[in-house]
Amino acid sequence: MVKDGSIQQAQFERIATGQGFIAALDQSGGSTPKALKLYGVEEDAYSNDDEMFGEIHKMRSRIITATSFDQEKILGAILFEKTMDGAIEGKPTATYLWEDCGVVPFLKVDKGLADEENGVQVMKPMPELDALLSRAVEAGIFGTKMRSVVKEANVEGIKAVVAQQFDVGKQIVAAGLCPIIEPEVDINSPTKGEAEVLLKGEILSQLNALDEGTKVTLKLTIPNEAGIYDELADHPAVVRVVALSGGYSTEDACERLSKNSKMIASFSRALTEGLNVAMSDEEYNAALGANISKIYAASL
Repeated sequence: MVKDGSIQQAQFERIATGQGFIAALDQSGGSTPKALKLYGVEEDAYSNDDEMFGEIHKMRSRIITATSFDQEKILGAILFEKTMDGAIEGKPTATYLWEDCGVVPFLKVDKGLADEENGVQVMKPMPELDALLSRAVEAGIFGTKMRSVVKEANVEGIKAVVAQQFDVGKQIVAAGLCPIIEPEVDINSPTKGEAEVLLKGEILSQLNALDEGTKVTLKLTIPNEAGIYDELADHPAVVRVVALSGGYSTEDACERLSKNSKMIASFSRALTEGLNVAMSDEEYNAALGANISKIYAASL
């Protein structure tokens, strides 16, 4: 499903101006066992990676096909590579999301984090990124997401994280996709507030250096100082600023987000909080719907 320009434009408008949030359904290898355990699937339920990813695909499919998961409150969804390659109700996942749910599909493209240096973790090398981007375009994906982590207010480290994010972002733009640039600030960092000030400055410098017409989305930890990222949200190169929950509970994340009027949510763990594989469809839809309603309200 290579998209024509009208679909691309409709998806862009939805992300840029729509009311709602982006659901993050992109746990990968390292975080999958933890996500499954929280969901009530113990490690003895699978014996290898293929079976483990089969279980997480079942979990994501149940979320995506739930009655509460639709365009009324959800603008987009970030997928893991194997989820993109899979199918829901006989349709490729990205096609199902857009055609059946009205939800814009994104793909997580990073391969995890390098070891900590200068108070940050940059992304591991991505030698096969061009091939993955080509497959993503073919699958009908609109944009991508990639995560780095800032653990302390270290000028050199933050500069390196942001420079790498934007370098890879330009590669993604060249492939015809919209990158979500995600330099997460660890919510447990003792210098979180100072790191956010430095991060904002570096992002602004990179945004100002982009070629005219280049568009990126930013995914940032909910800041200590409400409104600090408003200037980024107003930048002509920025499609949207979305917030990650970063380990905050759903309630805490929503309360913090509601103080930042120019950010919308892109929550993962907070979205699935309280869901369990053993729930009846009625219980499941009620629990997921309650989470979606809370996150949607905080994103308005």
